[in-house]
Amino acid sequence: MFSTRSRRTVAVLAATAALPLVLTACGMDDEGGRSDKSSDSSAAKEKDSAGQDDTGRAAQASGPFGPGCASVPKDGAGSFDGMAKDPVATAASNNPALSTLVTAVKKAGLVDTLNNAENITVFAPTNDAFAKIPKADLDKVLNDKATLTKILTYHVVGEKLTPQQLENGSYDTLQKSKLTTSGSGESYKVNDTANVVCGNVPTANATVHIIDTVLMPK
Repeated sequence: MFSTRSRRTVAVLAATAALPLVLTACGMDDEGGRSDKSSDSSAAKEKDSAGQDDTGRAAQASGPFGPGCASVPKDGAGSFDGMAKDPVATAASNNPALSTLVTAVKKAGLVDTLNNAENITVFAPTNDAFAKIPKADLDKVLNDKATLTKILTYHVVGEKLTPQQLENGSYDTLQKSKLTTSGSGESYKVNDTANVVCGNVPTANATVHIIDTVLMPK
């Protein structure tokens, strides 16, 4: 039989031998906890990513708006999908409602300037907008390259403007003077005179807001 001292010694040795097992078990629990936390973090990131994706999809889904959009071809190069693939001057040339604007851009020698620009906004007057100008005056402007360039570059802003930015804005144009925008929802005006009839039209290098009145710089 063991003496009392011997039994105590055996107990101490047993406890010492068990200690690494306890520490190992604790380590495993900690790792498990860390693993769980890591999983939680990954899940949170995935959730955040999903949220961002949803936001991006919502922004893309906003798309063109306005009554004038009904006149845009449903397919082909002049459709919204077709225009999105081409730089802005080329895209406009494929839209029948913008033929007068395209003629003016060509006469002013601005095709390459507009096609090579990056991230711009073009307020594009329709054929009906140009028709509001008396023919004699319009013909005179179309044959005056300096005046025509001044008018056309006044329709171009050096950044892409979203519908939200149109609600109450003042922007520098390539003509070096400012234009103003106002409105909400799907109803916007430029300089309080021109209505956006088909807004937020994407092209390869620009956002186009089609308007019903030609803008005149001061």
